[in-house]
Amino acid sequence: MSNASTVVPAPSKGGRLPLAALILGGAAIGGSPIFVRLSEVGPMTTGFWRVALALIPLLVVSAIKRQPGDARPQSLADCALLALPGLFLASDLILWHVALHITSVAKATLLANLAPVFVTLIGWLFLRARVTGTFLAGLAAAMFGIVILKGGLAGLANGDLGGDGLATLAAVFYAGYILVIGRLRNRFDTLRIMVWSTAVAAICILPVALFFEGNLIPATAFGWSILVGLALISHAGGQVAITYALAYLPAAFSSLTLLLQPVVAAILAWTLLGEAIGPLQAVGGAVVLLGILIARRG
Repeated sequence: MSNASTVVPAPSKGGRLPLAALILGGAAIGGSPIFVRLSEVGPMTTGFWRVALALIPLLVVSAIKRQPGDARPQSLADCALLALPGLFLASDLILWHVALHITSVAKATLLANLAPVFVTLIGWLFLRARVTGTFLAGLAAAMFGIVILKGGLAGLANGDLGGDGLATLAAVFYAGYILVIGRLRNRFDTLRIMVWSTAVAAICILPVALFFEGNLIPATAFGWSILVGLALISHAGGQVAITYALAYLPAAFSSLTLLLQPVVAAILAWTLLGEAIGPLQAVGGAVVLLGILIARRG
């Protein structure tokens, strides 16, 4: 019997719990840009507290639920593999949090969620996955949507190219995070993966935040409440739900479902931050999402 089968009993074929967990996780993470924008510390420092504070409940629950039969890393290679998602997550959070302060929440979140496209591209480049004409058509549609989102060809030379580029690069690292998590769930349980990836991400982000921003401490209780909410709702809650779902759903399908994130982020940004979504931006965002949907069907 494999380690995966001894950790969590497989749900029935028609079970809906993994899909529900995936949707709730996507919605929880979709609210994270608002926390980042409202934070009293810098974007990188916010990223550090996001994972550092989330590590506390993860360690507590892991200690309570630890069982003798749980799979543990047996070699240095196992430890490196468990640390890899944390490196991807740290890179994703640094890039995305900075992008959120340069460009709009809706645009940064939408571009960061190009991860499903990069999941397939990485699979094609490194895992010998087949790329179909349908995927290429979807990719072309997504790129066309980005042009619309930027206000046409003339708009590509103006605006928040730095923020947009950082958000897109964050999507590359998030795609790597999804792929590695999906592979790890065949051997290790959800909590072990989350403890390792969260701890490694915190260790990696801390020196970067200290070097570029310096101040790690929020000035008020409200500032701390924002960081705690980001850690417990968006990371410990959202990421654990997604990691659990990845044990039963294909990584590509999961990343597609997480397109819920930019929709939630756009609505919250409009409501709480006054970032209205113009007609051209709405059309461009819809075309990008449609392109990603087509690409994933391919």
